[in-house]
Amino acid sequence: MIICAGEALIDMLPRALGDSTGFLPVPGGSVFNTAIALGRLDTDVGMVTGLSRDMFGDLLLSGLVASGVDAADTVFSDRPTTLAFVTLVDGQARYAFYDENTAGRMLQPGDMPNLPEDARAVFVGGISLAVEPCAAAYEAMVARAGDRVVMLDPNIRPDFIADEAIFRARMDRLLARADLVKASDEDLAWLTGASDVDLGAADLLGRGAKVVLITEGADGARAITARGTVSVPGHVVEVADTVGAGDTFNAGVLAALDRAGLLSRGALADISDDALTAALNLGVQAAAVTVSRAGANPPWSDEL
Repeated sequence: MIICAGEALIDMLPRALGDSTGFLPVPGGSVFNTAIALGRLDTDVGMVTGLSRDMFGDLLLSGLVASGVDAADTVFSDRPTTLAFVTLVDGQARYAFYDENTAGRMLQPGDMPNLPEDARAVFVGGISLAVEPCAAAYEAMVARAGDRVVMLDPNIRPDFIADEAIFRARMDRLLARADLVKASDEDLAWLTGASDVDLGAADLLGRGAKVVLITEGADGARAITARGTVSVPGHVVEVADTVGAGDTFNAGVLAALDRAGLLSRGALADISDDALTAALNLGVQAAAVTVSRAGANPPWSDEL
């Protein structure tokens, strides 16, 4: 099983209403999207998050169950659900978060369950690592990972970081433990100060990562290891929007590695270029489907 630990929220997607704009509530959140995508790719996946007992929490739980995600370790409360109002600029998503005192935000380290015996990997990332107290809770999950694979997607959103010093210190600790790190060039620049992707990736490899995954939009993606770089091209599609693209890519990579029996720290240390190419290809292929339709709506296996 792969455990996805992080935020589940409602994306409020813009919709035309005559001469004005309304918003459609759609289940989302970076880590939620990755869990959904893994379930739809026929991967054994569970999610650890905080959900409200309100109508939006019911919508999120229904989405997990419908995509085959094990939600047994969900932490419920009567606090409200986090809302993320989305605006699209040239097809690129911009977000305004409403997150104070929410069910997801107020998770404590003591709320975190023990990892299942059959858990092979833990995936963390998104805005849940930028705010307290839930960031400390998810870091506690990583601390319990033992010898399991840890994948980190920092998904840096500077405007959402309440205390940069605390956040950078947490990122340093998580990067030192992460085996797989997915980042954009903007993430690398913020985390390492390097203006060059290769230099930024080398920095993360030096901290302990075995594979650094770089997403490059229409240009595809690459995987950088201590031995070198493997690249795959993007897929040509008509883009509806980019909501959930990186999250779906993460799921494709994890699903491919899981199918190949490579979700162990030892296997990742010696992973072949062919295996990395297969993982990148599934990630890019799945993400291409997601961007071709509105909102974070990852593909099912039979759509690939």
